[in-house]
Amino acid sequence: MHARGVDESAHVLSAICAARARDDARAGLGVGRSMTHQDDPAAHPAELAGLGIVYFGNDWRSENRTSSHHIASRLASTMPVLYVSSPGMRKPQASASDLGRMIRKLRAALKPPERMGDRLWVCTVPQIPFRRIPGVDAINRWFGVWSVRRALRVAGLTRWISWFVVPHPGFMAGRLGEELCVYYCIDDYAAHPGVDSELIAERDAQLTRRADLVFVAPPALLDAKRALNPNTLFSPHGVDVDLFGQAADPATAIAAGARDLAHPVIGYFGSLHEWIDFELIEWLARARPAWTFLLVGHAAADVSRLAALPNVRLVGAQPYATLPHWAKAFDAAIIPYRLNRQVQNANPLKLREYLATGKPVVSVRNAEIEKFARWVHIADDREGFLRGLDQALRDDTPEAQAERIGAVANQTWDQRVTEILHATTEALMQRRRR
Repeated sequence: MHARGVDESAHVLSAICAARARDDARAGLGVGRSMTHQDDPAAHPAELAGLGIVYFGNDWRSENRTSSHHIASRLASTMPVLYVSSPGMRKPQASASDLGRMIRKLRAALKPPERMGDRLWVCTVPQIPFRRIPGVDAINRWFGVWSVRRALRVAGLTRWISWFVVPHPGFMAGRLGEELCVYYCIDDYAAHPGVDSELIAERDAQLTRRADLVFVAPPALLDAKRALNPNTLFSPHGVDVDLFGQAADPATAIAAGARDLAHPVIGYFGSLHEWIDFELIEWLARARPAWTFLLVGHAAADVSRLAALPNVRLVGAQPYATLPHWAKAFDAAIIPYRLNRQVQNANPLKLREYLATGKPVVSVRNAEIEKFARWVHIADDREGFLRGLDQALRDDTPEAQAERIGAVANQTWDQRVTEILHATTEALMQRRRR
């Protein structure tokens, strides 16, 4: 049975300092800056004093923590944030299930916002998803503005910035009395499976034009966004370095559900949606029957063929804070996406999280992943993916692990939010001057 000993883990940790020192001279990936007072999001610009943020994001209670959650929680360390969970992007079906879900969300919207911390409140403002029915958009506009304004009063916000991470509630931009409108685009939403792609693309473009400032996480979308709004900045994802770095700590225990696995363990964490290439995983598992394929995440698609394989372990969704304990069992991590439009325009959050664990990574190719080719094995077909895994397992060393951790060590969410806040302040000053 293959296992990484305590001595090897300690060697990794001792090598990290050397890797970070080398990275201090590197530029271009946001790597190499040491933390300063200006990198502390709590030290926000004075021009933002007295302002709050009404933040339209993904479902706050989702176990799959996206950049929407990471940024909102850090903004709330500097200023009041009303987080508006905004479901309703998926194209509805005329089913009892969808109708029941809509009714539950509408009931939740009638409740006052829930206080989650000193500066953070969470409320739900769903949209009736049947947007093409005459009158539905008007109802959504009226109900959305009314419910958000009510939540703002409960939270005690009197001045605010509107901040959209999803495009479908973007019709409220400019209707809430905000002092600035920000669109933080983290995905090609119209390419998501199951959405009304034509309508979502239209809402996305409208919000891009209407916003005072646009941040774009996927590099493949940057030019298109700038063509619609010149006030567009590239803002790559960050990573919770301290959390995922626990996977390289000898004191971190392997998750109980992964302790009895045969090594090598090929690991994945994240949602198992339609954009995952299940056929690729199945092919790899059949090609290497002595390996274990550990998949950590909610299965939102049919994974029955994978579940039937004796060397595939599906453990379902796990709490975000426990992911380093699962990653501790990985001998290599994979990003097995389908090569579709959504993936081509994606900035996969798990890429930086994997690197922060120190584990070797084998991935499909896209614009953002290619920036990390120095530390990631990139594959263009099944055989290339398998060769990448063979090489990753064969050539891994403590020095290589430290290099991977060093590659993202200074790309923290705190640093990203500090940069975002300063850009937002500049946009606010420009708007006030106008």
